[in-house]
Amino acid sequence: MVIKAEAGPRTLFDKVFDQHVVSAQEDGQCLLFIDRHLLHEGSFHAFNKLNSRGAHVARPDLTFGIEDHYVPTRTRDLTAIDPAIAHMIRQLRDNTAAHGLRLFGLSDPAQGIVHVLGPEQGLTLPGLTIVCGDSHTATHGAFGAIAFGIGASEVAHVLMTQTLWQKKPKRMRIRIEGRLAPGVFAKDMALSMIATIGADGAAGHAIEYAGSAVRALSMEGRLTLCNLSIEAGGRCGMIAPDETTLAYLKDRPYAPTGEVFHRAAEDWMALPGDPDAAFDREVILDAGEIAPIVTWGISPEDAAPITANAPDPDRMTDPARAAHVREALDYMGIRPGQPLTEIAVDRVFIGSCTNSRIEDLRAAAAVLAGRRARIPGLVSPGSAVVKRQAEEEGLHRIFTDAGLEWVDAGCSMCLGMNDDRLGPGERCASTTNRNFRGRQGPGSRTHLMSPAMAAAAAVTGHLTDMRPLLAGRTTGLKGEH
Repeated sequence: MVIKAEAGPRTLFDKVFDQHVVSAQEDGQCLLFIDRHLLHEGSFHAFNKLNSRGAHVARPDLTFGIEDHYVPTRTRDLTAIDPAIAHMIRQLRDNTAAHGLRLFGLSDPAQGIVHVLGPEQGLTLPGLTIVCGDSHTATHGAFGAIAFGIGASEVAHVLMTQTLWQKKPKRMRIRIEGRLAPGVFAKDMALSMIATIGADGAAGHAIEYAGSAVRALSMEGRLTLCNLSIEAGGRCGMIAPDETTLAYLKDRPYAPTGEVFHRAAEDWMALPGDPDAAFDREVILDAGEIAPIVTWGISPEDAAPITANAPDPDRMTDPARAAHVREALDYMGIRPGQPLTEIAVDRVFIGSCTNSRIEDLRAAAAVLAGRRARIPGLVSPGSAVVKRQAEEEGLHRIFTDAGLEWVDAGCSMCLGMNDDRLGPGERCASTTNRNFRGRQGPGSRTHLMSPAMAAAAAVTGHLTDMRPLLAGRTTGLKGEH
């Protein structure tokens, strides 16, 4: 039984959520139908639960396996890697084969990071509910889908029922109006937003991004923005479908085709919220005031323009914030008040589900072309599709000529779960999404930034304002001026 939708003006989130409610309880818990269930190597816990009950996957046609989190990026030979990791990969292969699921394995020409592969294959569509055992599933909300990460027990529940109990969160709109300055990217928008509202500023809320600066973003930029919703505490992040969305989806392998696509597009274009729909909270940012951003601490909210200095906790009036800043600076080995551009880095990483798409690689290559890196670095494209396109455009030669390593697709150095990791005390200029203690390896230090900023750090060996290095060069991004 489908429950009747709430009366009155509705937001984008309301419309999609209401369409998926199968049953509702008096305490506000709603049973949602799930349109796409994405699995990676870490899903073996859920399969163990499934197999222990002798149960089957409820909807194999809506369930997809992707090898990405633990996979090696320098070899595809499982006999040449950590046996424990090889075992996890084989477990995913065995489980997907046993239940008749589509698997995007290492040898698949479409293999890649789940949050890159889903959109580019057309598995991600407007108006869907999408879950995965990964917190950055919010990425898919760039298409106007409700997408969020779930735990192992919830993964098992979706495998067995294709449904999930959820309580409807509050709604929050973040409007970014105006025009981004040259050299400012979606990553800077996201980090600026998190620095403004805090790492828990959107806790308990579904975020909708709106405003002229958001509409001007390409789909790649929108994916980056939604990817970081979880770092602001949001349950998910969404952007209303528009012509940019439709243009991206047309002719994708799993997207509708022909007349079915046109009918679907009509439905998708009706998803944007009603003009008078109310939000529980609204934040408005001026795109013109956003500068290239880097993080200096151990939370994504510890971010500032590259032209700024590290904060001084002794000058702060909030004791709790001062204590956090003191702890973060100590861990990161940064002195209070130190100019961010004086911070030397040991390595560079360009990749992850945040910034490994073709647009990201083009932006980094624009800075690196004809230049040499002073420090080692790793460039991992988000998928085999992105890798082929980058090689067709000659981007890989720019990276390797600069002295960076060009490897295969995977989560790579983002999370320290595979062979791509930092050593204790090593400092990395990274295009990833989290700078927590030891995120990229035990004792590692991570500074988050855009791909162009990471490329500039590679060239100079320290955190750098890349705008002078990018001057007169084209990044190939939509709306560039």
